[in-house]
Amino acid sequence: MKKNIHPEYNKITIKCSCGNTIHTRSTLKNNKELNLDVCYICHPFYTGKQKRTDTKGRVENFKKKFKNSKIFE
Repeated sequence: MKKNIHPEYNKITIKCSCGNTIHTRSTLKNNKELNLDVCYICHPFYTGKQKRTDTKGRVENFKKKFKNSKIFE
């Protein structure tokens, strides 16, 4: 490896707005702390609280249109 061309690999702390703290390493310069809005603990997808909205009944229209096809077997 060539000398003096690689960034420094420092320990940093990642803090989420939910209060979760993660310790890792990064090449970020002058930052020993990184703040996040959402992490894997509070994200709705991972917590099972994700809400899916069906606008204008599109799912029902799809099911009516293809109810006799082999898609739903």
